[in-house]
This record gives sequence, C-alpha cells and structure tokens, in this order.
Amino acid sequence: MKKVESKLVSTNLLKSPTGIQGFDEITGGGLPMGRPTLVCGSAGCGKTLFGIEFLVRGATQFNEPGVFMSFEETNEEITKNVASLGFDLDYLVKHKKLALDHVHIERSEIEETGEYDLEGLFIRLGYAIDSIGAKRVVLDTIESLFAGLPNQLILRAELRRLFRWLKEKGVTAIITGERGEETLTRQGLEEYVSDCVILLDHRVTEQTSTRRLRVVKYRGSMHGTNEYPFLIDEDGFSVLPVTSLGLNHSVSNDRVSSGITSLDKMFEGKGYYRGSTILISGTAGVGKTSLAAHFSEAACKRGERVLYFCFEESPSQLMRNMLSIGIKLEPWVNKGLLQFQATRPTFYGLEMHLAKTHKLVNDFKPNIVILDPINTFVIGDKEVEVKTMLMRLVDFLKSNQITALFTNLTSGVNELEHTDVSISSLIDTWILLRDIELSGERNRGMYILKSRGMAHSNQIREFNLTNHGVELSNVYVGPSGVLTGSARIAQEAIENAEVLTRKQDIERKKREIERKRKAVEAQIESLQANFESDVSEAVKMINIERDTINQLEQDKIEMAESRKADIIKKKNRNPKK
Repeated sequence: MKKVESKLVSTNLLKSPTGIQGFDEITGGGLPMGRPTLVCGSAGCGKTLFGIEFLVRGATQFNEPGVFMSFEETNEEITKNVASLGFDLDYLVKHKKLALDHVHIERSEIEETGEYDLEGLFIRLGYAIDSIGAKRVVLDTIESLFAGLPNQLILRAELRRLFRWLKEKGVTAIITGERGEETLTRQGLEEYVSDCVILLDHRVTEQTSTRRLRVVKYRGSMHGTNEYPFLIDEDGFSVLPVTSLGLNHSVSNDRVSSGITSLDKMFEGKGYYRGSTILISGTAGVGKTSLAAHFSEAACKRGERVLYFCFEESPSQLMRNMLSIGIKLEPWVNKGLLQFQATRPTFYGLEMHLAKTHKLVNDFKPNIVILDPINTFVIGDKEVEVKTMLMRLVDFLKSNQITALFTNLTSGVNELEHTDVSISSLIDTWILLRDIELSGERNRGMYILKSRGMAHSNQIREFNLTNHGVELSNVYVGPSGVLTGSARIAQEAIENAEVLTRKQDIERKKREIERKRKAVEAQIESLQANFESDVSEAVKMINIERDTINQLEQDKIEMAESRKADIIKKKNRNPKK
C-alpha cells in the first residue's frame, strides 16, 4: 500500500509558484513547471503586469531568475511602467536576477523576407536564458511576433515549434496574447497548444469596471473554475480565491462589548460573540452609525484594531458628528487602532470592493470590521450580486475570527424586518432600530430580532442620543401600543398620580384605623375604670358585710358570756336548792 501511495505522489504535476496573492491557491501551487502558459485578454486587462510580477516574485522570493522578452514596449518603458508597483527592474538586471530584451519587429520587414521562421528568436532567447541561468520566461505579446504572417499553416507550425522549444529548455514560460472576437486569442491556436490557459477580463457594467480572472484549462492539475476578482494596485496583483471559502471556520466563546452597558445587558450582560456578524438595520436618522461608533470606541479601548468602511460620509465628518454624543474617535485614529476607508460604492465594482476589502484586512489585520451601510451597494437590479459578495465577505471574516458589524438602511415603505440585500440569514445577531411616532413625536425604539447561540431580551427599548452617548430606557405599553417620549412622560405622570392617590387613601385608612383603635382603647380604659370602681365598691361592701358578720358573732359571744354570768349569780342566791 505504501508503494502505491509513493507512486501517486511522484506522478503529481510539479508547479512553479507565482507569488501572486490568491492565484497560487486557485491553481493549487502556481503554473505548471517547465511548461508554457498562455495569459490572454483584451487591452488593459493586466497581461504584461501579470508576467512581470511572475518574474519579479520568482527572482526575489524563489531564487529563480527570469527573462522578459517584449515585442512592443522597450526596456526603459517597461521599467518605468512597473516602478509604480514597487518593482525595481534595474536592480534585478544589475544582479543578474532578470534579463530584459526588446525585439523590434516591423510588419513590412517580415513581408519582405518571404520565408519566415523563429530560428533567430530561439538563438536570441536561448542566449538570454543561458546568460543568467533563467528558470522563468515571459514573451509579451505573441501577436506582434506573428503580425505579418498570412500563412496559417506556417503560423500553426511555428507556434507548435515555439512551445515545444520552451518545453525542451525546461523553463516555466508565460506567453501573453490579445483576445480575439470569438476566440481566446486572435489566432485562435495558442490556447490549444498551451498546457495552461489563463483569461484576464476587464469589463465595465453600469459605468463600473471590474477585473476578473479565470483558469480556462490546466492540463494535469485540478484548479478553480470560477471567475475570480483580482486587483492591481501599488503592491501588484492580488486575486480573491472565493471558492476556497467554506463553512468549516472555527468559532469562539469569547464575548465582546457593544460599548453600551444597557445593550450588553440585553445579551446576557456580555455582548456579542467574537467572530460573529452583527447587523444593525433601521430607517434614516435612527442611530445606526452611532451604535457602530460605540462599538468601535469600545474595541479601541480594549486595544483591538478596527477597520471602518464608510460609504456615505467622510471620516472627518463622521468623527465630527460623533463628538455630539460624546464619542471621540480621532485619538484612536492617531494611535493606529482605528482605520477609516471611505469610498463611494460606485468607485469599484462589487468584486473589486471584495478584493480591496480582502487586501485591506490582510494588511491591517483588524479585530473588528464595520461596513456602514451595506445597502449602498444595491444599484439597479443587483440584489443577488450584492448578496453573493457579502456572503463571500462574511465567510472570509469568520474564517479569520474577525467580528463584523454591518449597518443597513431600510425604507419606511418596506417591511422593517427585511434587508435590501437579503442577508439576514447570514447574520448571527440582528438589531432592529425603528421610529415610534406618537402624539406628534418621533422617538427611537430598539429590539433584538435574533441572536444565535445566546439568550437575549425580547423587549422593545427606547433609546436616546445624549451628549454622553446612547442611553436605553424602558418603554411603556399603553392601550394604544408602545408609548415613548412625551406620551411616556404623560403615562408616567398618570401612573405617579394614581400611586399618590393610592398612598393618600392608605394614609387616610391608617389614620381612621388609628382613631378607631384609640377610641376602642379609651372605651376599654373607661370600662376598666368602671370595673375597677365596681370591684372596689364590691370589695368594700364585702368587707363591711364581713365586719358586720364578725360583729354579730362577737355580740353573740358577748351575750352568751353575759348570760352565763347571770346564771351563776342565780345559783349563788339559792344554795339550798
């Protein structure tokens, strides 16, 4: 079994990495090593720059010298044109990392020679390759080489001969070609003899340009087959490999504060999940940007980096406006923790916005990304395209554990629990801000539509923009619905009056009870006094009666005693008897 595995590995196609961000990921390692690759496209799509970067990255990153042979631009023109990308071709030529060769071809001269072949080109190119030990070659462009050749049979034969010669030299070659009317190239032959064909496209849709790349074929290798947006800027090429993004990203149990304590309490007192996506939607002027600014400030206070995309305001205007609610963002910009990117959505195409965002995120490496607002991308009938772009962006941010906050403007005509770009299913936490109009007033209300993976409040909360930030307060629900503003104050006054009346009733009843209690106590005291008086009188009478009885008894005794004495006396008078 092990022998079979080793045999499978050894038969894999060797590849030469281009060093172009994203492209090597799409192709699984780069261009086929030792084989020719055709890069075709219309004028201005970036074919020459692609070839130049392939050589420069090879010389500087992979120690593979290269030869650039041009049939249109001179060496001086090429050197000046790519200097804006930071490529110093003169330095590479001086250190024998790169060889530049301009071949001047005139159509009239080709017609006069009659028999036409590429033997002279092979000698010249071979010398350049051997002089620096080149591993990479770029020929720009092939149309100029065959511009004056009318015989298709000779052209086909020489093309095959050129590609075979490059393979025999063992160099990894890029050959650029202009796109034809109904074919990938003007001759329509190069794509058939090339081992790898890359199509660069520069299209304009609704006055917005977009650059896209597609690998048309790649012999002997799996590759991405979609169209991929790419960007050409001061750092060269960068390609967005959208098909590499999936749903296998890791998640975090950490929580990050929204910057508003009372709002955090609506999320179990802990805030959002780190690496999640938050959507704040609502009508104009309801406070979406204010919540985003709170979130930015709180992140910067934690020492985290925030990348803030503004699509409606300039950074200076946004920072000035936030001062009115006590949020100071400029110090964090000066410290390098907060970076603003302000562009109109029409400045790039959707794919270019996505590619630009990828590049900025990779360069700045933020912890928080804010897009304010996302509905500005919807121009014309582009809802599906915008949703696709945002889906790719959400996957990219989640795969990098970046917490994303989007704001979305909803119109009062449409249902509030709906977004113009229909991305609510991609969002982890959705906060809806709404206007509550009552009694001639317009007040703000907030509630949480959903928050995946955590308990959250189901209450509608009124919030105010004060000079020290956003404040949440309870909302009163009356017979006609939710009460806010002066209606809430009136309701509070009514309830306070009712409470006061009830308190007064309670106090009155307490006083009445106290009066009755005292009256009862007085009656008890009177009865007790009468009772004691009666008891005293009864005791007195009892004592008198007892004394009387005692006296009677004493009188009887005395009487008895006195009568006894009389008897004795009588006996003494009659002794004889």
